Amino acid sequence: MFDFKILPAGDSALVVEFGETMDRRLSEVVLALAHSVERAHIEGLVETVPTFRSLMICFDPQAIARAALERMLEGLVRGANVDAAPGKLWRLPICYHRDFALDLDQVARSSDLTTDEVVARHSASVNHVYMLGFLPGQPYLGDLPPELELPRHQSPRPMVAAGSVGIAGKMTCVFPRETPCGLNIIGRSPVTLWNPDRQPEALLAPGDRVLFEPISIGRFEILADRAARGHFDAGDFSAPLGEAA
Repeated sequence: MFDFKILPAGDSALVVEFGETMDRRLSEVVLALAHSVERAHIEGLVETVPTFRSLMICFDPQAIARAALERMLEGLVRGANVDAAPGKLWRLPICYHRDFALDLDQVARSSDLTTDEVVARHSASVNHVYMLGFLPGQPYLGDLPPELELPRHQSPRPMVAAGSVGIAGKMTCVFPRETPCGLNIIGRSPVTLWNPDRQPEALLAPGDRVLFEPISIGRFEILADRAARGHFDAGDFSAPLGEAA
């Protein structure tokens, strides 16, 4: 188990902090603790919010005292079973066509690869969902192959389209809606990652695993059109392949 510390975050939240770096094993510890907290059915618990290296626990101070919650969290941290953390495996279709891949050529040049090699490397490995953030339902996925670890743009684009797939550092992000963006855009997904009329609203969850599946622009247009007409839900686009090991 990693060393940890419990810090206050206002009058109705605590943060259990692990380490100082972004690390998949550390993320698994954070997610295992989130799972343990939720399974403990703590009176006054409002929600848990996992990040790369910490877990925020929001609570109702009228239902449970901070000191009592801290003692419970200390016990849960020490007893958390990392191997029992839940997670699903998904296949997420991505179109890497140049109409969508605004930076693919530059990424290839910077990586000393061909564009086909960039696509092959990006779609070859299983990605871990570290956390959701920045936009509702936006996943931070890792880890990129070392040759694709590139810096952000010095000047962000004013706007990229919903579904855009960007890379920077060790991370891939898929943006659920239009947004300013400084990442290197290498493709686009037709999948609806966030739908307020769906339960749960976010398709992906921290601890899930994601395979990127390259699709043609023709296939992208078919799936995007079906999504726009509401003929399919998220599961039809990226059905879970099974429980994560």
